[in-house]
Amino acid sequence: MTKNFFKIAFALTLLFSGTARAEIEGAKAEAFVKDVTTQGIEDIINANVSQAEKDARFAKLFNEALDLDFIGQFVLGRNWRVATPEQRKEFIQVYRQLNISTWSKRFDEFKGKNFIFKGTSPSNSKGQIFVNSIVPMDQGEPAKVVWRVREKGGKYKIVDIIIENVSLAITARNEYTAFIKNNPGGIDALIANLKSKI
Repeated sequence: MTKNFFKIAFALTLLFSGTARAEIEGAKAEAFVKDVTTQGIEDIINANVSQAEKDARFAKLFNEALDLDFIGQFVLGRNWRVATPEQRKEFIQVYRQLNISTWSKRFDEFKGKNFIFKGTSPSNSKGQIFVNSIVPMDQGEPAKVVWRVREKGGKYKIVDIIIENVSLAITARNEYTAFIKNNPGGIDALIANLKSKI
């Protein structure tokens, strides 16, 4: 009886300590995304500085907050395996530049808006978690924005943003896969196409 009691107590201790650890990791991931959005709103969108300075600040925040190497590999999909080291390096560089250029211009769409965070959800991918948020809009229902966050070596990075159930990473992967499939130039043609958009 006593042995069984201690076994059950020990098992419950492991269970609850594991749950607490998961909650702490979720809280850290949410705090990380909150910090990123706060920096974006206060230091970029609402800052009384030139557009060039805003672009520079956005590039710094973007590079620090997102794991562009991880995302770039994901969006290239199965083509990553057949790409040469040179193609991989050039694709990551171009993909990074394109995203910084695109989102720096679109960031002002969040002017006057605030993210309201709604906790986290588990992910099937190891070392990843979803951070849930909504953004009240001028008209209609709030927009749902979910951040996929990856933890590696104690550091948190955003690896996808899902806006109204549309994943930006999956959308890009589908677009790039179709482009390479339908273009004789393959990965090199995709890189050239992305460069033309910067």
